[in-house]
Amino acid sequence: MTDLLLRVVLLGNLGVTAQVTSSAPPMLAPVSKVRFDSVDYRNVVHWTPPTNSSSLQYHVQWKIYGEPQWLDAPGCQRIQRTHCDLSAVTSDPREWYYARVHASSRPSGQSAWALSPRFSPRWDTQISPPVLRLNVTERGIVVRVKPPRQTVRKRHRGLLYEIYLTHPGGQEEMFHMDCCSSKLPLKRLRHNATYCLQGQTVIPLQAKSSARGAVKCVTTL
Repeated sequence: MTDLLLRVVLLGNLGVTAQVTSSAPPMLAPVSKVRFDSVDYRNVVHWTPPTNSSSLQYHVQWKIYGEPQWLDAPGCQRIQRTHCDLSAVTSDPREWYYARVHASSRPSGQSAWALSPRFSPRWDTQISPPVLRLNVTERGIVVRVKPPRQTVRKRHRGLLYEIYLTHPGGQEEMFHMDCCSSKLPLKRLRHNATYCLQGQTVIPLQAKSSARGAVKCVTTL
């Protein structure tokens, strides 16, 4: 009789265990490729969602390298987009930062956290090339540069521009221009000839520069 009761209890426990196991929702797959994309100190975290992610929500946290505490990213809790602008909280050029992301949905619970590589706004941000504005006059070409973002100007007061002028024969000439100078006049050019220009932003103190900007061509009078 005792053996029979013991078997009933064991079978009952197994049934409860099986029922609990079968009812537990599977864990979500984590997001992947969490990384900072930073241009001109606009620091945006991007990630790649898991498959079947149409109903997922994302939660983003950040922290300073060496600090134990993770902090919720403002405006990036329970979001459905796959990016989060962390510029406001990762602006100190002396610090290194991490971000992490997890996904959640009501029927499936939440995923594990996915971590970004370590990020430095000073060393990892990409500087954009200058936007050139060209005006053709009887004396030649006048080059004006659209000022960069205020954040860039504030952090790099020695900012320079390199202006590349390609002559009709293909030879290239370079001119230096201080940041935020009003204009660069290019004279002694051939009449009724096509010249092409590009600009590049240079930060001398960091030995850092942008890629060259888009080519712009004009024909002299």
